[in-house]
Amino acid sequence: MKLIYNIISFLTLILVMGCQKMERPEMTIIPDPADDGTIRVLAIGNSFSEDAIETHLYDIAKANGQKIIIGNLYIGGATLAQHVNNVKANAGAYSFRKIDAEGNKTTVANTSIATALASENWTHISFQQESSNSGKFDTWSASLAELYNYVAPRAKNENVKFILHQTWAYAKNSTHAGFDNYNKDQMEMYKAIVDAVNKAKDLVDIDIIIPAGTAIQNGRTSVVEDNFTRDGYHLSMPLGRYLAACTWYESLMGINVVGNSYKPQGLSDFEVAIAQNAAHLAIQKPNEVTPMTDFQGGAGGPLTSSVLLDFGNNAAANHWNQINSFLAGTSINLKDSIGSYVGIKLTITERFNGVNADGPTTSNTSLNMPATVSRYSYFGNSKAAFGGMTIVQSKFELTGLDKDLTYDISFFGSRGNVSDNRETKYICSGTNEVIVRLNTSNNSTNAVVAKDIKPDSSGKITVTVTSGENNTNGSGFYYLSAARLISK
Repeated sequence: MKLIYNIISFLTLILVMGCQKMERPEMTIIPDPADDGTIRVLAIGNSFSEDAIETHLYDIAKANGQKIIIGNLYIGGATLAQHVNNVKANAGAYSFRKIDAEGNKTTVANTSIATALASENWTHISFQQESSNSGKFDTWSASLAELYNYVAPRAKNENVKFILHQTWAYAKNSTHAGFDNYNKDQMEMYKAIVDAVNKAKDLVDIDIIIPAGTAIQNGRTSVVEDNFTRDGYHLSMPLGRYLAACTWYESLMGINVVGNSYKPQGLSDFEVAIAQNAAHLAIQKPNEVTPMTDFQGGAGGPLTSSVLLDFGNNAAANHWNQINSFLAGTSINLKDSIGSYVGIKLTITERFNGVNADGPTTSNTSLNMPATVSRYSYFGNSKAAFGGMTIVQSKFELTGLDKDLTYDISFFGSRGNVSDNRETKYICSGTNEVIVRLNTSNNSTNAVVAKDIKPDSSGKITVTVTSGENNTNGSGFYYLSAARLISK
């Protein structure tokens, strides 16, 4: 048997190297109940399929009255080659996440691909490459045919459609090591992914390419800009994940997602429209970026509602702007608390060290923060190295302000379960300079307000965050969880 398997593998390799499209193998069909119209989609994937299909796809389909069952065979960072090795060993290596027709999610550890294939009459089965190799066609040609040739005859549905998931390019400031494969250039990575996936489609019998990468790139031309990831490569929550799910929905159902009534918590109507239209445009033109000229920002002027800033990089909260990275170069167009973009941009110019999750889950301040805001913060360390870095200060700029107005900025930061003084100093500089200080140790009740800050002649205020003079912590830890901007 081993000799026969080796001969088959060798012949498969010859076909792949010759770029000949593999025909669909004969399937062993297992009788199943009559088709009830339910879409049953299984992803053989990794964290990028987790981002795309586990959170919002079910609800989008439900809002349109479409029954769907979703499965994701998950291993973080899994490559096609790893999937091939797993099928050779029939390895129970996967976390099998499944959302049933009623929306109930279960997770079964130590599941094999064969077991998952046998668990449902899957109507759609998808393949994808690990993100850093998604634009490297040689990694597709080395493994896709062998994986496909294992999966196809084990599918229970004779009309199953096979999918390639076109994943997305990294954020421009991503620190992922795999970004070096594309010279740390987002558009180079995007174009390489599109090209590699299109070529991979001709290796085996593929029915659908889901252009999630193009959809994300479309979205990046809107007022949201390059803020669809939470760490430079995984999608932001909820907007990035929602956009990808919209793309999957329209690809699977053939129904225009624009106007779908499902709205994730934390998104404004305008952001929902951005995601839906970015997805729809990607379906129409899957191999090129379509600029979203109708989805740009506001024109500035006095603020009619406060602008709320969440620096914790956790799940987005209603009415808050999620600053989704602590790295220099992070930039976001801001909306006010009623969801309108106001023409003001925040850009981090000097990074924080990282994220701290030891703030309070309940707080009592004028900022009225939900737990997802008050608990998390960005931090720095001005006196001694932590995690191999000494971050003496962190900075961000607010641009697009009205130079004829003055602004108040309120700040909150907290680090729980400590006994020292972790005073944090917030320095706000425009044509004038206003400094406020806050002891962030075990703080749940205090916020400080820098009042009457006047932007410089270009409409900019720079905020520097560092440790205060009374900070007694040996590392000089300082914190920023939240801020609020109002005009006067």
